[in-house]
Amino acid sequence: MKIKTYIAMMCASLLVAGCSLDFDETNGDTKETAYSYYDNLEKLVAYVYSFLPTDLDRNDGAMLESATDNSIYSWEQNTIYDIGNNVWSPIKTIDTGWDYFDAIRSANSFLENFDIEVLNKFEYNDDYEEIKAKATLFPYEVRFLRAFYLFELAKRYGNIPLLLRTYEPEEINLVEPSSFDAVIDFIVTECDRIIADNGLPVDHRDYRGDTGRATKGAVLALKSRALLYAASPLHNPSGEPAKWEKAAKAAAAVIAMNKYNLPKVGSDPLYMGDNNLFNSPQLIFERRDGAKTSTFEARNEPMGYEGSKGGNTPTQNLVDAFDMKNGTPFNWNNAEHVRNMYVDELGNPTRDPRLYLNVLYNGATWLKQRVETNVGGLHTGMDGATKTGYYLRKHMNAQVSLNPVSPLGKEHHFPLFRYAEILLNYAEAMYHWVGEDTKPTDYPYSAREALNLVRDCAEMKHVEETGNAFLEKLRNERRIELAFEDHRFWDIRRWKTGEVVKNIYGVRITGTDTNFTYSKVLVRQNQWDDKMYLFPFPQEELYMNENLVQNPDW
Repeated sequence: MKIKTYIAMMCASLLVAGCSLDFDETNGDTKETAYSYYDNLEKLVAYVYSFLPTDLDRNDGAMLESATDNSIYSWEQNTIYDIGNNVWSPIKTIDTGWDYFDAIRSANSFLENFDIEVLNKFEYNDDYEEIKAKATLFPYEVRFLRAFYLFELAKRYGNIPLLLRTYEPEEINLVEPSSFDAVIDFIVTECDRIIADNGLPVDHRDYRGDTGRATKGAVLALKSRALLYAASPLHNPSGEPAKWEKAAKAAAAVIAMNKYNLPKVGSDPLYMGDNNLFNSPQLIFERRDGAKTSTFEARNEPMGYEGSKGGNTPTQNLVDAFDMKNGTPFNWNNAEHVRNMYVDELGNPTRDPRLYLNVLYNGATWLKQRVETNVGGLHTGMDGATKTGYYLRKHMNAQVSLNPVSPLGKEHHFPLFRYAEILLNYAEAMYHWVGEDTKPTDYPYSAREALNLVRDCAEMKHVEETGNAFLEKLRNERRIELAFEDHRFWDIRRWKTGEVVKNIYGVRITGTDTNFTYSKVLVRQNQWDDKMYLFPFPQEELYMNENLVQNPDW
């Protein structure tokens, strides 16, 4: 929704999880009735939740990951290519996030109109204590969501309007942007206030038998991420240590909850795409999707599989980032590494086990069928087929059926915060603050210890490097651990490492399965311009509000 439509009142009719709110004054309803009944309050809050992002179907099937060096989309007419072709512009926008202003408007409207006392008229109902206890949490959930959406906008644009109240139509186009630092300060302060008030439980299942809602862990995780971005080179060019210290302390607060832990990657349902995501002991907060669909699998299963349409395909750049199983970095100049690219002569895995949970490679099995991406293979050489030699495994649900005779869809939930990210946030912040091995009093780990906790879960060799080499290992760990979870695109920007997206490689596989030959091939060259570290404001918004300032060089 355009920022000009940000108004004080909810729109006349909302659809929340398929249910009409029926807040329509032409039918005799009023804003007062909308805020006078628990069921209506719950729907209003659900509407604010409905804006939570997912990267599973962000851009007509193309994940934002396919605008990085981790993946490319197999259909070049998709507008995700506008970024790599450098034809992205204020007029030709991608993933503007402008709908988050609608979410923020709805959040502000809720906070201004909510009054827990209106439920007192139901004090003689059997469920009164239950609904009042649940409703007491609503303002804190909405405040967290508002802070989350403000961060989503700030990470795109930097300076944004910090809208903390409802606006009349005649004043909304006069709002002025606040600095990125001011937005982050608000987010941090808001998170601190929610925590200080004990506004949200550690786990809703212990409190209301509910899941999928904002918790104390989600609030602290948002604070951790926001401060990490604020400390990073894009927003902290001088490398001010105090900003890294704040980021380290924020991540340490999540660790100190002792709520989350990392299971072995092979037993962690978060990786598997099979709807058991909620059972992962490291899950902090996620986007729920109640609709049962097969769209994601149709767009990402290997071409040649029944019903597949091609989609996001991992690159050789990403595959090369996964170490050999013994902890040695993969090296194209090592004949043994190349010969045992994925498995050895006995079929045993030769790489970091996370590779096999992210990528379908030549010879992998998917849905009881062997994936063939070699020259002449069943799943290459056709429109929509992979250009890189790989297909996506991450998030794919093997229970989904694309068979037109017996189709089966499943819910597709998307992790927004998880414990591995927190440990990697912590490791990065600690490294920049005090180095890789220093552990100040009252801090749980050194940067190295936190990084190696993540590697332990993949049973990978500990990182022994120091200095800049340690930082490169840390960044690489983040890349592979959080692949296809909407981090790489933003990490490249906050680190100011945009040049890495220029040359995109795949693999050409010739020969037979008893004697394959692997060659690294350049499959695409993207353009990079440093202006892309921030998004362009949509031109139509600049026309409507002269106080908005376009980002540099756009």
